[in-house]
Amino acid sequence: MTPDTSVSPTPIDPLSVTSDSTLEKPLEAPTPSSDTPTAENPKTDVTASSDAHASSEVTDSSLSTSSELSPQTVAIADLQVRLKTKEGELHLILPPESENSKIALAWVELWQQFKQLLMGQERFWQPNTPVHLVSDDRLLDTRQISAIAEALAEVQLQLKWVHTRRRQTAVVAATAGYSVEQITAVSPLLPNSEPATAMEDPLYIQMTLRSGAEIRHNGTVVVVGDLNPGSSIIAEGDILVWGRLRGVAHAGCKGNAKCLIMALQMEPTQIRIADYVARAPETPLAQYFPEVAYVSPQGSIRIARAADFAARKEEPNFS
Repeated sequence: MTPDTSVSPTPIDPLSVTSDSTLEKPLEAPTPSSDTPTAENPKTDVTASSDAHASSEVTDSSLSTSSELSPQTVAIADLQVRLKTKEGELHLILPPESENSKIALAWVELWQQFKQLLMGQERFWQPNTPVHLVSDDRLLDTRQISAIAEALAEVQLQLKWVHTRRRQTAVVAATAGYSVEQITAVSPLLPNSEPATAMEDPLYIQMTLRSGAEIRHNGTVVVVGDLNPGSSIIAEGDILVWGRLRGVAHAGCKGNAKCLIMALQMEPTQIRIADYVARAPETPLAQYFPEVAYVSPQGSIRIARAADFAARKEEPNFS
């Protein structure tokens, strides 16, 4: 890519190692529940709970129906694996396991509950419906994510996204080829959430992103590998690719025009910084150099050789 290429901006809408735990053999699923979603209720929220824990936490069988959640209701919510539709997407929500949660399910209990949920409900989804796995702060290893994906496939569901607060889970899911969003402690995917302001620590991924894979992170993303055409990274901070960038990269997705995109070989399908967008030249260059993309003071995306970028930052009008 030619150094100092100037591209006119186009405003856009701003737009996530493993555990040593062993995958337990699934327990026998209890009798399926008769509570099934209906066509009259398109926004489906199906839950399965552990009776053993629920009985120890709830002594009154009639929970409060007021808008304010009682401690008993919160305890039950902490134990639930939920399958719900939200804005046309199917979300599989796992209960948390942090110290802040009142009760944490062990993997074998979670697995039993998950299998019961899939087996005990009528299939209200279309075949090959994509699923967003929301694991919150639960640490999942490769075997556990694979087991969830296989169980979903048995009922004609397809795991596509993994939303997690755990860096280890994000790396494992991305390595397995799933699209990933490393969510903050407060996320719009979770109940009672509010927008977060602080950026997350950098997310480091050592792999090549294939077509269809997408990484979303509220911070800087560092990839040791390539971004193939059809893949994308959306980051609140900078994007550094220690390889070939041939997909879509969007840095400063929440409006920070001072963010940078760096790659050893810059051949992007599209690059975005804040509200500015640019594309690579259609004719490939004969020779490539490590390059940096940034928004110039004139309000356009420019690309400079990495070797020259430090000197450019000393220019009086550079900001």
